Amino acid sequence: MNETKTERGLSVFERYLTVWVLLCIGAGILIGKITPQAAKFLDGLAIYVNESPVVSIPIAICLFFMMYPIMVKIDFAEVVKSGKTPKPVGLTLFANWLVKPFTMYLIAFFFLGILFRAFIGTDATDLVKLPPGANWDVGTIHGAGKVVLDNGIKMLQVPLWRSYLAGCILLGIAPCTAMVLVWGYLAKGNDGLTLVMVAINSLTMLLLYGPLGGFLLGVGRLPIPWEALLLSISIYVALPLIAGYFSRKLIIKVKGKQWFKEKFLHLLTPVSIIALLFTLVLLFSFKGDIILTQPLTILWIAIPLFIQTNLIFWMTYGLARVLKLKYEDAAPSALIGASNHFEVAIATATLIFGLSSGAALATVVGVLIEVPVMLMLVRMALRTKNWFRN
Repeated sequence: MNETKTERGLSVFERYLTVWVLLCIGAGILIGKITPQAAKFLDGLAIYVNESPVVSIPIAICLFFMMYPIMVKIDFAEVVKSGKTPKPVGLTLFANWLVKPFTMYLIAFFFLGILFRAFIGTDATDLVKLPPGANWDVGTIHGAGKVVLDNGIKMLQVPLWRSYLAGCILLGIAPCTAMVLVWGYLAKGNDGLTLVMVAINSLTMLLLYGPLGGFLLGVGRLPIPWEALLLSISIYVALPLIAGYFSRKLIIKVKGKQWFKEKFLHLLTPVSIIALLFTLVLLFSFKGDIILTQPLTILWIAIPLFIQTNLIFWMTYGLARVLKLKYEDAAPSALIGASNHFEVAIATATLIFGLSSGAALATVVGVLIEVPVMLMLVRMALRTKNWFRN
C-alpha cells in the first residue's frame, strides 16, 4: 500500500490523533494551572448515590458521542451471517476474552509492580473513589487501600502503581470496536468480516466486561465496584448501542441506505474523536502536576502497553496462519485483538476511580500509543501478506 492510500484511509482527526492528544494534554495542564477550579467544577457535575459521585455527567455526555458513531455503523443482519466464517470470529473471541485480559494483567503487574516500582515510587499513593454505596470508616483497610479523608470526602488511598495497574486492566478487557475499522481497511482486510467482529465484540462486552473487570481488579487487591462496572457498561456501551440500532433503522427507512452511508456517517466521522479530545482536556487538567514533575511516568505505563499490543497481535496472527485463514481474514482478526477500546476504558476508569486517578491516566496513555503502534502493525501485516497462501 502506498502512502497516498494510507492518507486517504484516515480522516484528518484519525491521521493526527497522537498530535491532537498531545495538544489536549498541553491544554489540560494549562487549564489546571490557570483555572484549577474549572475542571473540579465539571468533575463535580455528577449523579450521586449515597453522597458518592457515581456518574460524571460531562464524561457520560462525551462518551455517548464517542460511542454512538461507532454503534450506528453496525449492521446486525451481518452478525447473523457470521456463522459462515466461524474460524476468524472464534479466533478473535479467543484472543480478546480468554488471553488478552490475563496477559495484560501479568505484563502490567510485572513492569509496574516489580520492575518499575522504584521509579514510580515505592511509597507513592493515589486517592481513588470509594465503590458506590460504600460507607467505610476512616482508617479501615480494604484490599490494598486505606480509607482516608481528603478535603472532607472519604477516599481510598492505594499504592500508585496499583492505580496504574487498574487502568491497564480496564484497557486489556476492552477490545477495539472503532478504530479497528480503519486498521482493517488500511491492512487490506475483509471489511465485512471486520464489521461483523466489531458487532460481536460490542455485544460480548455487555456480558463479559463487568465480570472480567471485577475479577482482575480483585486479583489486583482493589475493591471490586460491581455496581459501577455494570453501570459503566450500561451507560457507555448499552445505551449508545441501543440508540445506534434504532436510529440506524429509522434513518435508513426515511432517507435510504445510500444517504445514510454517504451523508450521515460522513458527518459523524469527527464526532467520536472530538468528544474523546474534550475528555482528555478534563483528565489532564487534574494530572498536569504528575506530567510536569514525573514525565517518565508516561514511559513506565507505555512500555507494558506496547509489549501487550505486540504480543496479542503476533500471537493471533500466528494462530491465523496455523488455522490456514486467508490474509484478508487473518489481518483484522489480529488487529482487533491488539487494539484497545480506549474510550470505554477511559470512561470506566473515571467512573470507578475518579477523573484525577492514576487509573484514568493509564487509560489515556493507551490513547497516546494506540495510533503509532497500530499503524506500525498494519505495515507489518502488509509486509508479511505472503505468509498466507490463498
